[in-house]
Amino acid sequence: MSTLSTPSPAPAATLTAGYERCRRLHASYGRSYYLATRLLPAWKRPHVHALYGFARYADEIVDSLALTGDRAAALERLSSRLAAALDGERVHDPVLPAFTHTVRAFGIDQADVRAFLASMRADLTVDRYATYDDLLGYMEGSAAVIGTMMLPVLEALPGEEARAREPARQLGLAFQLTNFIRDVREDLARGRVYLPLSDLDKFGVTEADLAAPYATPAVRELVAYECDRARDHYRRARDGIALLAPSSRPCIRAAYELYGGILDEVESAGHDVLVRRARVSRRRRLVIFARHLLAARAAAQAERRVEVA
Repeated sequence: MSTLSTPSPAPAATLTAGYERCRRLHASYGRSYYLATRLLPAWKRPHVHALYGFARYADEIVDSLALTGDRAAALERLSSRLAAALDGERVHDPVLPAFTHTVRAFGIDQADVRAFLASMRADLTVDRYATYDDLLGYMEGSAAVIGTMMLPVLEALPGEEARAREPARQLGLAFQLTNFIRDVREDLARGRVYLPLSDLDKFGVTEADLAAPYATPAVRELVAYECDRARDHYRRARDGIALLAPSSRPCIRAAYELYGGILDEVESAGHDVLVRRARVSRRRRLVIFARHLLAARAAAQAERRVEVA
């Protein structure tokens, strides 16, 4: 069993190795989004992997059931190494060199990075949220800022950077709420309930109901309610895809459909998220990928033909 005093393998020897480490983290833990990133131009993919890899790296400190030790101290060590790396210091870490290289290359707002780490710290002490507004406060750092950090890499159309920011936030919220709906059982095993307690009360659901082997009618009603809420975030995000560079749109459209497909699976199971984990089938994932592949190739080729004055 790993300990938090040694949470990672040996540090990456080169920046290339750091980006590869991030790619592997993305491939291992974010299969749907990783598949979608294959629709991006090749030069953008490592930077998306770096952002995802860092987020996963920090999340593992907070959430991994395999890790033991002082999680708060481990997260603080990560934060200290990150601050040093962003100041230009060479740090011994398998992920941070790639992440900080991407942050600097794209001028990613470091306030978003700090907000993300604040939400990771909250996970160490907060395991219930009274209202959806309270949960949104947490998701602002854990999800919305992931969307806005990705935005410079994905590239908004010239002059549309400000308008693209809110849809990017909404897509981050949509993805995370989808995960919370799907992972009710897994989160409870970690001692957390992300569905707002006021919503549980509204439908007469207890935490014991969430630990049951199958969903009661009340749990199904609760999950349906949260699915509708997630769909609203997707709706608010949808128009933002057209504000991105054409070569990024197929990736985000595919990710939108893949994560939305999780909600489809939840709904087709009668909103019972306790019997089994909702998954989009491999066949459906590949169909979605193939549907956007030609558009991705055409957009990438068109952008390469643009003459730069």
